[in-house]
Amino acid sequence: MRAIWKGAIAFGLVNVPVKVYSATEDHDIGLHQVHNADGGRIRYQRRCEVCGEIVDYADIDKAYEEDGRTVILTRDELKSIPAESSHEIEVVQFVPSEQLDPIMFEKSYYLEPDSKSPKAYVLLRRALEDTDRVAVVQFALREKTRLGALRIRDDVLVLQSLLWADEVREAAFPALETAVRISAQEREMSAALVDSMAGDFEPGQFTDDYQVQLRKLIDAKIEQGESLDTEQTFGAEAAEAGSGEVIDLMEALKRSLEKKRGGGGAAQADDEGKAPAKASRPSASGRSAASKGAGAKTTAARSTASKATASKDSAAKAPAKTAGKAAATEPVAKEPAKSRRKGA
Repeated sequence: MRAIWKGAIAFGLVNVPVKVYSATEDHDIGLHQVHNADGGRIRYQRRCEVCGEIVDYADIDKAYEEDGRTVILTRDELKSIPAESSHEIEVVQFVPSEQLDPIMFEKSYYLEPDSKSPKAYVLLRRALEDTDRVAVVQFALREKTRLGALRIRDDVLVLQSLLWADEVREAAFPALETAVRISAQEREMSAALVDSMAGDFEPGQFTDDYQVQLRKLIDAKIEQGESLDTEQTFGAEAAEAGSGEVIDLMEALKRSLEKKRGGGGAAQADDEGKAPAKASRPSASGRSAASKGAGAKTTAARSTASKATASKDSAAKAPAKTAGKAAATEPVAKEPAKSRRKGA
C-alpha cells in the first residue's frame, strides 16, 4: 500500500504522527468506452466554452455560481484557508460506539505509526479499548474539511470519514404513516423464518457474481482470438489520442472552406488530384488546358501531336465529340470535365 497523506492525531497534549492509507479498494474490472466500428478509444476533452480551446489541467481553477454570477477561486486562494491545509487530526470528543449511525460512515482509512517509537500510537489505542469508546475527530483531506471517527480494527487505528448531519436526508414517506394491522400469527411466522436463516456473518462467503462472470467472458474472448493488439492496430493514432492532441473538427472544416473559396475552379480541381500541372495560368487558358486534358484522356488512341496544339474551338469540340466513348471507357474522366466547364 502507498500512503495518501501524512499527519498527526492531536490527543490532548499528546501528538501521534501517522500515515494514512485507503483501507478499501474497488474490485470492479475497469472498462473504457470504444467506437464499436473499429475499437478506437473514446476520450474526453476539457474544452473551454468561451474560447473553444482545450485547457490543460494546470490552467483550471474552480468556481461557484449563484444567481447568475460566477466567482472564480484560484488554487492559492483555496490553499490559504487554514482548515484545508491542516495536517492535524483533532480529537474533539469520545462517544459510545452505538451512538454512531452506520448511515453516516463514508470511507475508511488505516493509520500507521509514523515515528521511531509507536508508544503514543499504542497509548491512544489502549485508551479507546479501555473505555470502549470511539473518538470523534475533525481533519482536512483533499481540500475538504471532514468529520471522522477513530476506532480499532485488528490492533490498528482506523479513521472513518463521516457525513455531516445536513448531508443525511430525512426519510419522509407518507405511506409509512398509514396504520397497518399485523396479527400475532404473522409475527410468529416471520420470526420463525428469521431463525431458520440465522447465522454468523462471514464476508468471505459472499462473492460478486457479476464480476466473476465478466472476467470469464473476457478470458474466453481472449482465448478465442477475439481481441485487438492496440499498438499494432492503431499505431500512431492511438498514441496521439493518448496525448490528448485531438483534431478540432470545426477548425478543420473552416480551413477547408477557406482554402476552396480562395483557390477558385482550377485550385479546387488541383485539390482533388485531377488538375493539370499548368493550372496556375490565367483562367481562360486554364479552362482550355483542362478541356484539352480531358479530351486527350478520352481520345488517347486517335489523338496526334497536331491536335494537342490546335485552336481553342477545336480543343473545346474534342471532348464533346468523344463524350459517348469516354463514358464507356473511362467514366471518371467525364465528371471532372463537366464540372470544370460548369465552373468556367
